[in-house]
Amino acid sequence: MRKVLLTLIGVMGFIYIFLIPEDPVGMKIAMKLVPMILIILYGALNKSLISPLYKRTVLIGLSVCMIADAAIYWFMAGLATFLVGHLFYIAAFRKASRKPVPLIAAVPLLFYGLFMAVWIAVPQLVSGELFLSVAIIAYMAVILLMGWEAIRTRLPLVITGALLFICSDSLLAIDRFVTPLPARDALVMITYYAAQTFIAASIGSRVPDV
Repeated sequence: MRKVLLTLIGVMGFIYIFLIPEDPVGMKIAMKLVPMILIILYGALNKSLISPLYKRTVLIGLSVCMIADAAIYWFMAGLATFLVGHLFYIAAFRKASRKPVPLIAAVPLLFYGLFMAVWIAVPQLVSGELFLSVAIIAYMAVILLMGWEAIRTRLPLVITGALLFICSDSLLAIDRFVTPLPARDALVMITYYAAQTFIAASIGSRVPDV
């Protein structure tokens, strides 16, 4: 059943990204949510090998992100809802094995966060968009913390999902605030659906011994 769901996630994701027109918007939003519903079901069918609380928290995070998928059409509402979803992921990852973040991962992650803040948030501040710049920095801090906690789990599926999520959000931010990206929708949504699938699959991960 889980293999069937993975196939359906891929198929429905492809249909949404490449075949569904922008209008009517209601249909676009509805089709956008279908892969997320399948991802949540896939996660629910995974046997929790970390803890039942980890599974419940991840499923809540996935559900909040699904709501954010619709809310993002109203940008600030979507941003706030995704931030809440990331807080659930952070809480979930802290339930898994917690090890120090190695320097080889910590330095690039922190440098990347600083670079993106300077590149995206600072110009908004300079242009007088104080609230927006603060919101961007807050969101970036939360998603980087999510990546940080993912690395501490030492779980490959968690780490891959978190890094893909950071990639997806970064592409969206660059397109919105810096410069239009060719094939933005495809790039953002492919990395996004992949990220959520890896995070859902992590429910079945075993906590590493080291």
